[in-house]
Amino acid sequence: MGNVQQYLIFASAAQLRSFAQAARAHGVTPSTVAKSVQRLERELGVRLFHRTTRQVSLTPEGEAVFANCRRLLAEFERLQDTAADARGAPRGLLRVSLPLAYGREVILPLLADLVVRHPLIELDVQFGDQYVDLVRDGYDAAVRVGVPQDANLVGRRIDCQQLLLCASPSYLEAAGTPRSVADLAAHRAVVFRMPTSGRDRPWLLRQARREIEIQPQATMRCNDGEAMVRAACAGLGLVQVPHYMAAAALDAGALVEVLPRQRPTPTDILVVYPSARQLAPRVRALVDALVAAQLDHGKAKGVPSGR
Repeated sequence: MGNVQQYLIFASAAQLRSFAQAARAHGVTPSTVAKSVQRLERELGVRLFHRTTRQVSLTPEGEAVFANCRRLLAEFERLQDTAADARGAPRGLLRVSLPLAYGREVILPLLADLVVRHPLIELDVQFGDQYVDLVRDGYDAAVRVGVPQDANLVGRRIDCQQLLLCASPSYLEAAGTPRSVADLAAHRAVVFRMPTSGRDRPWLLRQARREIEIQPQATMRCNDGEAMVRAACAGLGLVQVPHYMAAAALDAGALVEVLPRQRPTPTDILVVYPSARQLAPRVRALVDALVAAQLDHGKAKGVPSGR
């Protein structure tokens, strides 16, 4: 009932949701992957994939088969990793989940450098702020803000996120510049709507050596940090966003920071990966590169960080 190679090819195509990417992973052509899947479907007597000209997706029967193939795929990857480790060359498909803005602005250039140093590594990167289950969804590692809640994950600190309260010069000229936390009650705000709860994310500030939360008066709510920055640049109100989202606008003078001495304590940014006795060489190369970068972008110049 199907040979091992057929199941490995099927599992790769199911995990990557792409015959072309599965072909690259196994060093064969996409037509070879398609024919292998077709043979397996005939032998099992079920349809494993829905196919269109642009993508493939698993059928319910395919999902059931894939669930049982995950261990086979993991064992195969461990064999490859062991061989690669013996040769001292990180290689293979590296699947990484990254936060949208931070991943694009900060981590992507480091990934490019990683592939230059280790050309046998192939990247599969998901950008998004939603939570992914690394083990269930087949990711090697993820970059996350804050301490991981999953005891099955190992985390290494690579950076810290500093929240900045900002506004455009035109808004401050018209509405006045707040000089204290109490002054914020009289100001308009662009706020982030949290996708999990649908509620407005409160602003975090330091006052009298303690951190407080306040709910600003929202002029605009949205679920995209870049849009929030642009709205603030357009004069819609104050905005609190991570430093890396506001950096370009601050450098250009489109935004200025408000109440810098009331910044909240920075939050650690970690690279996380499933705990295992032996870390795959490609994952170790990624973790070492991110830790070695010594980013600490959240520690802005000239202003106390709160730590």
